[in-house]
Amino acid sequence: MISGEIWTQLSSAITGLMLAWVMFERYFPYQLRVYLEKYSQKLTSLVNPYIQITFHEFTGERFKRSEAFSTIRSYLSSNSSKNAKRLKADVVNKSQSLVLSMDDYEEVTDVFNGVKVWWASSKKAPKTQAISFYPAAEESRFYKLTFHKSHREIVTEKYIEHVLKEGKAIAVKNRQRCLYTNNPSENWYGWKSTKWGHVVFEHPATFDSLAMETKKKEAIKKDLIKFSKGKDYYAKIGKAWKRGYLLYGPPGTGKSTMIAAMANFLDYDVYDLELTTVKDNSELRKLLIETTGKSIIVIEDIDCSLDLTGQRKKKEKDDKDDEADKEKDPISKKKKEAEEESKSSSKVTLSGLLNFIDGIWSACGGERIIVFTTNYVDKLDPALIRRGRMDKHIELSYCCFEAFKVLAKNYLELESHELFGKIEELLGETKMSPADVAENLMPNSDEEDEETCLKCLIEALEASKEEARKKSVEEAMLKAKKIEKENGEASSKDVVQEKGEISADEVKENGVTSSEEVKENGVITEG
Repeated sequence: MISGEIWTQLSSAITGLMLAWVMFERYFPYQLRVYLEKYSQKLTSLVNPYIQITFHEFTGERFKRSEAFSTIRSYLSSNSSKNAKRLKADVVNKSQSLVLSMDDYEEVTDVFNGVKVWWASSKKAPKTQAISFYPAAEESRFYKLTFHKSHREIVTEKYIEHVLKEGKAIAVKNRQRCLYTNNPSENWYGWKSTKWGHVVFEHPATFDSLAMETKKKEAIKKDLIKFSKGKDYYAKIGKAWKRGYLLYGPPGTGKSTMIAAMANFLDYDVYDLELTTVKDNSELRKLLIETTGKSIIVIEDIDCSLDLTGQRKKKEKDDKDDEADKEKDPISKKKKEAEEESKSSSKVTLSGLLNFIDGIWSACGGERIIVFTTNYVDKLDPALIRRGRMDKHIELSYCCFEAFKVLAKNYLELESHELFGKIEELLGETKMSPADVAENLMPNSDEEDEETCLKCLIEALEASKEEARKKSVEEAMLKAKKIEKENGEASSKDVVQEKGEISADEVKENGVTSSEEVKENGVITEG
């Protein structure tokens, strides 16, 4: 009976308090309520020894997610899977990793250097029930960090920094790596439009499967490792944390495969920059700002992307021929300029590209690798590929025997065979790209065995050797004919000069006065 009366009185008290709160919210003036809430919080803070820090999902710009919120969520994902009772699941990293995070209105504890803190996740519903086309406007999530006021210094100065650092590392580990390409500038604006479009990066190339000399591969791997760990070193020497690689060599020698192997080795994203869609230098800078760290920015076939391979020489030639151009018909000159302008709508200049690689704008962000590929390195402007811009030049040449052994292991699972000696001899006598060697090693059907593929490669090498020999003979014959022709023209000219020259005195003595006769008999020279 006594307990029943207690519960009855308690429920009556709660009902009375709720009624009083409703009356307070409805009939008390807003200004008075603000003052009461303000001083009530102060009064509570005198009794409550705990401090709270709130991290909102959106801060500043409404549709831009807070980096701190995302980082904290990554940090708590590892802790919440152990302690929280209600979790949210997400699958990332090629659908192989399951990431668990705290559900809404869930709380977990964390301990740092003996200090206990509490993390709680919550969300705030919109004040007005309006229809919105933007999902971000529907609700706002936030994390609330609670700790004792005696630990204020260690939490604000050390613990939060620890959370952000660990959260970034976890986010990088769990992220889905992507291959990006730049969108045309007319598609940059609008809902959810971005300067870079992307797909999941799933290229399987590795340094182990790359057809290259082992010593060369190891040198590249050591250079990449040193760069990825060199943040403090680059800050110490006063350089932006970036590195340039120039990959050059004939077609089919593995330049694109090398880029994929570098990205997989470092666990970096890849940005494939198509210069022909970039209108001017300003757009190029905007694209650079949008790239993230831990990425490889690639410009393939730089000698073909834009007319950047001799602008200085072209300018010098234009200066020399300036007077000659003035004498040309202005209509035909304008027509020619219009044709040249229509060939390329891009206004990216060599100066703008150099600033992109090694200028002030290149320091916006860090841990980036810039890679150029080309088939003809001699065509590039020396300023574009000098050391400091393209720090490491890597030549990818024709297939050698060591590279062949890598391909044989990849395609046929062979480490040795009696035909290897013949193949080594032929590879030393002819030039064949790794792509062509790999194509000949690939079985065309299930019936073909390893020996059949090796014999197919030997036949291709012998055919290539014979073709190279015939081409060499033809070039030698053409060269000989050219020399013979040049010598013949020179000797006939000498004969004309020896037998055909007539002095002016001889003309006068012989009575030759007709210019036509002079031309027929020889060349008049002033004696």
